[in-house]
Amino acid sequence: MKESTEITELMADVREQVLYMKELGVELMNTTESTSLSADLGNMPEEISNGEYSQATVVEVVRPPEKQDAPTTRLSRLLDLPSLSNRTMVRSDNLKIELIEPPKQRHTEAALADALFDVGPALPDSGETIEHIRADIGDCTRCELHSGRTQVVHSSGNFQADLMFVGEAPGADEDAQGFPFVGRAGQLLTKIIESIGFKREDVFIGNINRCRPPANRQPTIQEAHTCRPFLLREIAVVKPKVIVVLGNTALHNLLDTKVGITKIRGQFQDYFGVKVMPTFHPAFLLRDPSKKREVWEDMKKVRDYLKDEG
Repeated sequence: MKESTEITELMADVREQVLYMKELGVELMNTTESTSLSADLGNMPEEISNGEYSQATVVEVVRPPEKQDAPTTRLSRLLDLPSLSNRTMVRSDNLKIELIEPPKQRHTEAALADALFDVGPALPDSGETIEHIRADIGDCTRCELHSGRTQVVHSSGNFQADLMFVGEAPGADEDAQGFPFVGRAGQLLTKIIESIGFKREDVFIGNINRCRPPANRQPTIQEAHTCRPFLLREIAVVKPKVIVVLGNTALHNLLDTKVGITKIRGQFQDYFGVKVMPTFHPAFLLRDPSKKREVWEDMKKVRDYLKDEG
């Protein structure tokens, strides 16, 4: 019974790998044994799907030749996927999955460890101002959210702030008043800011999206990608020392990752040399007050870092 469960779990893991590979364009699989696994990646390898895999089998993933010279390789993207980050090791059942790149392009362990969040050494110099960015946004109609909004809700606060907060999108109160985080969640955010010795006017506050989604739903990928560049331009102008990302939408869109907030909250990440602290959204704390202690611990780290930076 135990062996059957282990095989089922193994099959689920390998199926996940295969789906990622197929999505990213990997077209060929083979093994270090004579048995070929170059079948359609839409199907499970026969010896695995039947539970008859060899104890010494090593599955290799090889890029097709015509894609080996691409400047940004699909396999590199595959290696950077968080769900694969710890998979190149021998499992307890001795099955090993190894990802293979052409010579001179193999990632070092250190590079792989840094790849998820290392997006650049420093923020680019910006010749813009916040006013220029707002003028560029104008009466925006770039995505469908404009049809249901009352007004565009711009980022607000200190344009030279050391500390910045990034949320998801405006809610009903924000849409009505034209400022981010002014509803119940915003009132809680103000208390969080004050708890570490800052005033609201000391910090810069914005959202990935500037228009309220219908019924406060999560912005779609297209909506977020349409609006996000304006926030990134603002970050380049403000140049904060720390950005606190509030919730999954802010985390995923700022750091371009699929890792969930619960896995990395409380751990400083990097955005072009700026420290990024992922933590829970105040709206989530209103639904689950027991998580306030974790946010407090995260914010103490932010406070201490800024104090050390002077």
